Amino acid sequence: MAKHDLVVLSGSSNLPLATEICEELDIPLTPLHIERYSNENTAVQIDPDHSMREKDVFIIQSIYPDPDRMMTELLMTIDAAKYASAGKICVVLPHYSWARSDTKDKPHICIAAAFWADLMVRAGANRFLCATLHNEMVVGYFRRPIVHLQGSQVICDSLRKRDLTNAVALFDYGQERRSGGYADVLGIPSARYDKRRVGDTEVEIRDIKGDVKGKDIWLFDDEIASAASMAAIAFAIQEHDPLSVNAACVHGLFCGMAKDRLTAAPIKEVITTNTIDVPADNRFAKMTTLSVGPLFAKAIKRI
Repeated sequence: MAKHDLVVLSGSSNLPLATEICEELDIPLTPLHIERYSNENTAVQIDPDHSMREKDVFIIQSIYPDPDRMMTELLMTIDAAKYASAGKICVVLPHYSWARSDTKDKPHICIAAAFWADLMVRAGANRFLCATLHNEMVVGYFRRPIVHLQGSQVICDSLRKRDLTNAVALFDYGQERRSGGYADVLGIPSARYDKRRVGDTEVEIRDIKGDVKGKDIWLFDDEIASAASMAAIAFAIQEHDPLSVNAACVHGLFCGMAKDRLTAAPIKEVITTNTIDVPADNRFAKMTTLSVGPLFAKAIKRI
């Protein structure tokens, strides 16, 4: 793909990541004007000085924070690019928050992961580029070609530079496929625990199986939202005398009481990536942020 055929736009959710991706691609980020009126309506306009005609347009938008508003921006931007005669439109979703709503687990509900994917296609998206969806089956909801990047690759590349001879990956039985892969890639042993969720932000840890005494424990997950699970297991495992407890996730939402929970918990370090632009006032001393910019730029070059 020639540089002059490539256009990158970004919604307001993660401009720093979009800027970094463009720097990796050695192209400018095309201006996108987003305005919110006093009646709370949103207006989107691609800079009229930049032609979209027959271009390969990539629209970058993480669906967090405020998923409803971020999705509105994205759908309107897809529509604007379509009617500006874009050749192809690829939606880049560093974080797709609706991926957690992936099953019909109650009667008369909307499967949001499928619903929003269908709306993006109907708006004009031809292709998708995502990172670490909560469930692999969500890929099938998009009904268009999709590249599913694994943000865990960035985390593992970073951890490989450390001494992991005393490391143990700890995850619950329900995370076998999602988090167990870290242990395989890093070549470290694993232990498991039994978790029961008793509310949206409350969990109960019932049992821990495996050799964790005197070990550097690593808790892996695709995202950390309220941090209730991470904090609970970090406290629970102290009864087994670990040397240290660390956590890592691709998507660091850190919503609600997450910052306070992680600060108070006996966790040495929390590694995340910049799929979410965490506000300065929500960052904390234990937090280490890795960049997925090069990963996305490399994928865009190959599409």
